[in-house]
Amino acid sequence: AVLDVEDMFFKVPLQEEDKPKFPITWEGTKYTFKCLSQGYKHSPTIAHTALAELSTNRNPGMAGHGLIQATLQKGEAHRHLQYIDDIIVWGDTAEEVFRKREKIMQILLDASFAIKRSKVKGPAREIQFLRVKWQDGHRQIPTEVINKITAMSPPTKKKETQSFLGAIGFWRMHIPEYSQIVSPLYLVTRKKHEFHWGPEWQQAFEQIKCETAHAVALGTVRTDP
Repeated sequence: AVLDVEDMFFKVPLQEEDKPKFPITWEGTKYTFKCLSQGYKHSPTIAHTALAELSTNRNPGMAGHGLIQATLQKGEAHRHLQYIDDIIVWGDTAEEVFRKREKIMQILLDASFAIKRSKVKGPAREIQFLRVKWQDGHRQIPTEVINKITAMSPPTKKKETQSFLGAIGFWRMHIPEYSQIVSPLYLVTRKKHEFHWGPEWQQAFEQIKCETAHAVALGTVRTDP
């Protein structure tokens, strides 16, 4: 199951001495933020940490441990992950996942966070988290991403080549020998080179699209023989 905290940055208050560092001017009047602004480069890190350490102050005996983890663990394996305002929960049964999801949501609501109901998904055997498709414990490329990449036309200039490489680069771990396959395409993007698209580049372009369409699913590492 997945869930999303609504307006996470605006839920993190600034310390009084930091407020003058976030000034804005609107219609001739100067203001300052009282909470994290979306344009500040460190806002994602601060927001992630704030949520990860949720309610440490409310539970002095749990210093260094977030309430979410402390509540869910109870002798169980670590079965939830958080990235900034996105949280994923998993388990062996739908009932277990539902119970943990509801506990996390209640903890967040009690701490005055809001939940985007439209982004609460699961329990389900297949779900998307941070653009990645997860099914039966395996990481996969979503079908809509594969369709988008395989439908791309050959680039006609450097910028289009860079956009294509950016689209497939995120999924490189799913494609064996990715670097070797796309190396001709990176040559096209070099500043000192004039854009030229010949048979070698077309072959690399078609091959990487084919490999993406048949990309392997990734699972956990097995240490047994």
